[in-house]
Amino acid sequence: MDLLIQNLISPIVLAFLLGMIARWVKSDLEIPDALYQGLSIYLLFAIGLKGGVALSETALDVLVTPVLATIALGIFTPISAFWILKSLGRLNKIDAAATAAHYGSVSAVTFLAATEATRLAGFEAEGFLPALVAVLEVPGILIGLLLARTNRAGGIKAAVHEVLAGKSIFLLVGGMAIGALCGAEKIATVAPAFIAPFKGVLCLFLLELGMVAARRMGDFRKAGIRIALVGCLLPTFHGILGTAVGILIGMNPGGAAVLGAMAGSASYIAAPAAVRIALPQASPGIYLTLALGVTFPFNLTVGIPLFLSFAEYFQKLSQ
Repeated sequence: MDLLIQNLISPIVLAFLLGMIARWVKSDLEIPDALYQGLSIYLLFAIGLKGGVALSETALDVLVTPVLATIALGIFTPISAFWILKSLGRLNKIDAAATAAHYGSVSAVTFLAATEATRLAGFEAEGFLPALVAVLEVPGILIGLLLARTNRAGGIKAAVHEVLAGKSIFLLVGGMAIGALCGAEKIATVAPAFIAPFKGVLCLFLLELGMVAARRMGDFRKAGIRIALVGCLLPTFHGILGTAVGILIGMNPGGAAVLGAMAGSASYIAAPAAVRIALPQASPGIYLTLALGVTFPFNLTVGIPLFLSFAEYFQKLSQ
């Protein structure tokens, strides 16, 4: 309960809630689309830079096991999500596969919120975690699209290109490459632009996401309460699993909880772009509502504190 309250009373979560309230009270508050795009580019590139610096200071043998574990999670989560969405959510194959692609991928903003919550709770997290964000983003999308078994000419090929060349992966990987090549000393020269203002920019970004999520809440009338409950079940199941995997491979409780938040998150940047190309018949009202309107706020308010608690519990069991 203390972790839940601590995570709720933070600028990041409160900015998201403020955005939702703005929509509910019909405020005229708007963030221009160009500014929103600029904020997302800034955040992705900054994440990549910090991850690259962490990579430059981390031995290769330390990264092998976490990377392999992350890939395994990226394969398992879309498959399990597909089965749950079809059986419990009662979605058709196309909508289930499209939504599974989102749950197999990762939300960079959820990762950031989990990292901040971990720090506020007094836990330490491994510095190489930003590198795992890029590792986790791609496999789930590809598997989700393959589960749909679409026969649309060029669908899978076009989607693969969209994921790999899209801004999320491009900026994350490109930023990591720059950070790894330059190292902490040279990156320090741009720290006033990419490190110091980071959390403030993140608050503005979450303000906009709160407004978007509030708009999507109306889609519940179409999707139904059953699918909304699945949107809470999937992050809980995947998040606890990811946390347990983190502890098993020797990560700190804080790092394991962040890995759990990554595994339990749903992408709303890279995955929608890829799904829109490969599965145009899938319903955005379902996969965007679940990813952004249900799972994202669930993880911010309940999931992350839950994963931190389980990380401590799993560590005690492993000792």
